[in-house]
Amino acid sequence: MLTEIRIDGLGVISTATAQFHEGLTVLTGETGAGKTMVVTSLHLLSGARADAGRVRLGANRAVVEGRFTLDEVNESARAEAEAVLEAAAAVADDDGTVIAIRTVGSDGRSRAHLGGRGVPASVLADFTAPMLTVHGQNDQLRLQRPEQQLHALDQFADATVGPLLRDYVECRRTWLDARNSLLERTARGREMAAEAERLTQSLAEIDAVAPEPGEDERLVAEIRRLSDLDSLREAAATAHEALAGPADNPGEGVGALDALGVARSRVEGAEDPALAALSPRLAEAIAVVVDLTTELSGYLSDLPSDPGALESMLSRQAELKSLTRKYAPDIDGVIAWADEARTRLDSLDVSEETLAALTAEVEAAAERVRAAAMKLSQARTAAAGDLAAAVTEELSGLAMGKARLEVEVRPLPAGAQDSAPLLIDGVELHAGPAGVDEVEFRLAAHSGAQSLPLSKSASGGELSRVMLALEVVLAGAEHGATMVFDEVDAGVGGRAAVEIGRRLARLARTHQVIVVTHLAQVAAFADTHLVVNKSDDGEGAVNSGVRALTQDERIVELARMLAGLDDTETGRAHAWELLNTARAERMAAY
Repeated sequence: MLTEIRIDGLGVISTATAQFHEGLTVLTGETGAGKTMVVTSLHLLSGARADAGRVRLGANRAVVEGRFTLDEVNESARAEAEAVLEAAAAVADDDGTVIAIRTVGSDGRSRAHLGGRGVPASVLADFTAPMLTVHGQNDQLRLQRPEQQLHALDQFADATVGPLLRDYVECRRTWLDARNSLLERTARGREMAAEAERLTQSLAEIDAVAPEPGEDERLVAEIRRLSDLDSLREAAATAHEALAGPADNPGEGVGALDALGVARSRVEGAEDPALAALSPRLAEAIAVVVDLTTELSGYLSDLPSDPGALESMLSRQAELKSLTRKYAPDIDGVIAWADEARTRLDSLDVSEETLAALTAEVEAAAERVRAAAMKLSQARTAAAGDLAAAVTEELSGLAMGKARLEVEVRPLPAGAQDSAPLLIDGVELHAGPAGVDEVEFRLAAHSGAQSLPLSKSASGGELSRVMLALEVVLAGAEHGATMVFDEVDAGVGGRAAVEIGRRLARLARTHQVIVVTHLAQVAAFADTHLVVNKSDDGEGAVNSGVRALTQDERIVELARMLAGLDDTETGRAHAWELLNTARAERMAAY
């Protein structure tokens, strides 16, 4: 929910702050006072394209700051907004609200901030999208687009259409994956066969060598060792002789081990306790020398005695180098390349059996997506009549009592260059991300009139009322986003204006609704009434501000809106009567 907005340097507004509450809030003011700038500021917070022409004359930049709370929105919208905050590393204020800021420079450059973090404008749009819906004149035009009409129908029938749409999307993804794989194998059969042959030859070469992980590094160390074999054998033999004595003259007692044995026996035979106490330490020294002698013996026995071992290792090293020159810098890389090549080779199977199996898989997947698409179309067709009836009923109270909305669901034919046509009942249809249907809203403006597409049959005022009727129908009982309406009452008055006010008030039971209006009949239904005042500094500079009205000030403003009668008792009496009537209707509705 939007709780506050601050505007600096935008259009005729130098500085303005407005607080918003639950229910219905209206903004009124004289023509040119800057009401549209409030809507423009909300568009900017929604990620709309920045326009340097909106920056106040003489100002370096325009700044719009909005404060949002997630407490009043539904769970899915809250989860979506929180995901955006987490991804952007944005944080809420101490009171739990989130601040979104959009800055537009006079040079056209734009910046956005969310929760204290600089973010792209698209991230700002992602955050506000589930919470803020702005219906300006351009937004009403979007209702004329087929994809928007399809979305509206799906939203209306989400309970039945939603699960079917998700099933269709999953089936379509599986079908397209299999279909693309088959097309690739068929179109690139010769090329894939050549690649398969190259991979097979390479794998045969690698398998013939059969390298082991880290083998090249081990060989380098072993070859270096064997290259110094004579010096290594001499050093180890000399050390062994120094410890154990000459191997060909044992018992002469010239080794360190024999000398330590003599020392130990002499110490143990001594009668002096201090000298005898050295015996354990000599025993330890003898044990260490014995261990060293054993390890040196093992080292000498492990040294290769085959003179051809070095040549064999050099030959193996050459085989490994032939692989690292072709496939990877080292043997571990060669083994990884071989693993990837085998996986790729499996995917390049272009045998007749594989193609036949894949063709059968594609046909089975197409049958599943065909069944899912037909169920989806049937559900939409069933819901279309209910949506049309509900909107038509709403229109009857909006000075369009004889108008009739029709919602037509029809199959969408595949184009000549369609990338994925789906055959249903002998007709090739376009299997798009949302199904095989196109939806068209048609309006018969009065009794006996031919129904025509909205783009051809609805005036601006009628389109505004169709959108309002649709929003009321779609709102249901679930608490949802903040809805902003600009010019929703264009071209109407009298009883129709009262009905618009009544429906906006009804919509405000489940949503926060902000309306820019010039009709007192609409403004009278508001829970909060804001006015945009325009002032002139006497030097030609115009400035506007926004403030909330008290009860007495509302009477004056409503009288002005009725016919400029704010300074007459008659006008104020009329305004008071209108306000009381609207209040009574709201109370009765609750």
